[in-house]
Order: sequence, then structure tokens, then C-alpha cells
Amino acid sequence: MGRLIHFEIHVDDMERAQKFYGEVFGWTFQDWSEYAGMPYAGAVTGDESELGINGALMQRQSAPPEVNQALNAFACTIGVEDYDAAEKQIINNGGKVAMPKYALPGMAWQGYYHDTEGNIFGIHQPDENAK
Repeated sequence: MGRLIHFEIHVDDMERAQKFYGEVFGWTFQDWSEYAGMPYAGAVTGDESELGINGALMQRQSAPPEVNQALNAFACTIGVEDYDAAEKQIINNGGKVAMPKYALPGMAWQGYYHDTEGNIFGIHQPDENAK
């Protein structure tokens, strides 16, 4: 045991957050609010045959993170096929750059963004030629 099996993204506006993650990454959502006792949307992030996990969007229970504050939680990183196209989708759907694209030499392109709810997440495109 000990393998990460679920994530939760705290959001202020459930509809806005579902639109962001649905439009940018193609996630789909299931209403689990009755089970959770609060606004809670199960997030299906991809095909079960692919590596990865599913999670949820949940109603934020406290103040949102301040701009430029240090990260005080886990940061989820999402695999993408085309870094630049994914970044364009993020920006076009209300996200903002937190840390611009950089190379993990010989491995991948990586960068971090703020979603529409102020949370930080990463995107990662494998590329052995990254430098």
C-alpha cells in the first residue's frame, strides 16, 4: 500500500472549474455531492487502461491561496502530448502561468500554471530531446 489513488482539487466555483478542466484536459465529471455532503464532482481523467488516477473537485472550505504564496499542498502534474497546445488551452480557458515551460534535459518539458480557482498544477510532455 501507499500508492496515490485519488486527488481532490479545492474550488470556489464548481461550474467554472469543471469547464476549465473539461475544456483543457478533456476530463468528465460525476456528481458525488450527496455522498460527500457538499458540492463534490468526481473527475474521470482518462481511460482506465492508461497510467494515471482519477480524483475530484470539491467545494473549498477556507480562503483560496494568495497569489505568489508558497505552495502548501501537493501539486498535481498532468501529462500532455503537446506542451505548447496545452498551454494555449490553459490560457484561453482562464488559467495563468505560474512557472514557464522549462526543460528536464533528456526527459521532458515541464511548467506550472494557476487554474481558474487559484490552484497550482503542472503539465509535462515527455521529450528525450528536451534541453
